[in-house]
Amino acid sequence: MKFIVNSAYLLRQLTHINGVITTNPVVPILENFLFELEKGRLTVTASDLQTSMITELQVESKERGSIAVPARILLETLKNLPEQPITISIDDATFSVEIISDNGRYKLAGENATDFPKVPEVRNDFSAEIASEVLARAINNTIFATSNDELRPAMTGVYVNLNEKNATFVSTDGHRLVRYRRNDVKSDNGNAIIIPRKALNLLKATLPSQNTVVTLDFNMANAFFRFENIRLICRLIDERFPEYENVIPTQNNIKMTIDRPALVGALKRISIYANKTTHQVRLKITGSELQISAEDLEYSNEANERLSCEHDGEDIEIGFNARFLLEMLSNLDSDRVTFSLSAPNRAGIILPEQQDKQEDILMLVMPVMLNQYV
Repeated sequence: MKFIVNSAYLLRQLTHINGVITTNPVVPILENFLFELEKGRLTVTASDLQTSMITELQVESKERGSIAVPARILLETLKNLPEQPITISIDDATFSVEIISDNGRYKLAGENATDFPKVPEVRNDFSAEIASEVLARAINNTIFATSNDELRPAMTGVYVNLNEKNATFVSTDGHRLVRYRRNDVKSDNGNAIIIPRKALNLLKATLPSQNTVVTLDFNMANAFFRFENIRLICRLIDERFPEYENVIPTQNNIKMTIDRPALVGALKRISIYANKTTHQVRLKITGSELQISAEDLEYSNEANERLSCEHDGEDIEIGFNARFLLEMLSNLDSDRVTFSLSAPNRAGIILPEQQDKQEDILMLVMPVMLNQYV
């Protein structure tokens, strides 16, 4: 089995799917790429059993065959080669792989392709099409709020509810929640699924810069994403997602609208002086002024700033985790944001003042109990 391919082209395609491969896989053969050659088409698969990515390349060959090639050494070789046509030759008897370039020859030990786990097939029980730009925005606006707690697996992914009216993406870690809704993404035969964070991070890194259509097919076990020459198959999280609508407060009588970049800048400065465990900052809204303060009693550090704002309702003093606020505010595009609050011990809602007519973003953050200092 032999084929000729441009080294930079091969490297680019392998880099797209390399993120799937883990350093200590469950099965040692998963440290390899699976190469499957069918005349002039090379199909390359990377997998960790939970997630698989596949890319297809056009190569010069009239042969067919398959081999598992060590991913790390192949990528390192390609990264350090000048761009040029290379010949990859495989000995079907010994599974040795030889790379022939203008610079020299490189030989590495491959493995039998039959030992590589089969990628699950996904029947399109449910399907939808989504623009890559829209999918990227949905991922960016939700993935940061997923949980790392493996004891609550449902919260380690993003909940996606597709129906005939819209698509809703939700993530939460118990301290904050993001609901991102698109009115321009619909499915006549939709359903609700939970997509793992790793698969979404891989998608985010691989989606093309130019807008293209992403086809999503899924059943109750797996999801299948397809765009350009890339396919991603991931096992869904088979858990019940929390009843998130029940935790979104509806009676918020205190509203504060403020310049988002100014608030982000102030929070970055003030959070330097906050307690390194709680990251607590205090927001005190009185009239048309917001006072932001923080202190770390252990080191006698403290800081405060004042910003002008628009305020409707009673005055309030409430504490939040500065890191959570900064992550949420940094993922919004709007120049101004509105905080909807009700009490110091109740969740606050952050809404962008300007939104695309096709999208609806709501961010919720739980308060931190205030330390009583003057």
